[in-house]
Amino acid sequence: MNQPLAYIHPQAKIARNVVVEPFTTIHHNVKIGSGTWIGSNVTIMEGARIGKNCRIFPGAVISAIPQDLKFEGEDSLTVIGNDVTIRECVTINRGTNASGKTVIGDNCLIMATAHIAHDCVVGDNSIIVNGVALGGHVIIGKNAIIGGLSAIHQFIHIGDHAMVSGGSLVRKDVPPYTKAAKEPLSYVGINSIGLRRNGFSTEKIREIQNVFRVLYQKNYNTSQALGILEAEFEATTERDNIIQFIKNSQRGIMKGYTGN
Repeated sequence: MNQPLAYIHPQAKIARNVVVEPFTTIHHNVKIGSGTWIGSNVTIMEGARIGKNCRIFPGAVISAIPQDLKFEGEDSLTVIGNDVTIRECVTINRGTNASGKTVIGDNCLIMATAHIAHDCVVGDNSIIVNGVALGGHVIIGKNAIIGGLSAIHQFIHIGDHAMVSGGSLVRKDVPPYTKAAKEPLSYVGINSIGLRRNGFSTEKIREIQNVFRVLYQKNYNTSQALGILEAEFEATTERDNIIQFIKNSQRGIMKGYTGN
């Protein structure tokens, strides 16, 4: 790890077998786990907690202070899990006193030039494609895919196994297991290919489709649809996840696609 052309603060805690390439700067109050590779011209700032076997490519800036006028220099963190790949020129800001941290789960891929703002949470195995911008306090579930150049409004919640089309403007919450596209952003089906890749059976996929038919294709309002799902559908993990997601939504869920 001894790289004379990199600057590593003497108080940074870096595992012995971390590789740091030339012209990288690592500030104090940083911890980096074993097996991680840090490319050239990376800046890792105060409050970064980076797991094992990560790869961070040139130009990335990790744990810079929030772009939030309410931020007053409070201690906060950027917590990055294990086996995460962060590509060129990604920016990930640390948290504010709202939650204290920005969190990236295990085995995520954050593609080039994406921005993840303060207090965001990105679930395990998710993919954030090139140029995506996440506003503050966004929550993205596990195994989600956010298409390139999408803009996610602050406080949005995107559910597990959801897929958002490239170039989307996301102003409403996106329920789990769905595909979101069009403008304004709308339900265009369930993410059946992603679900199969993640081990969901044909029967389970059909069950999820039937839940979303009630929500989006039967002309019920949300309250009516939830009542029917709770009264008439067997309680399963997936049904309950969908119902709970919608009940917890603060901004409301995306609309159904009408074809207009």
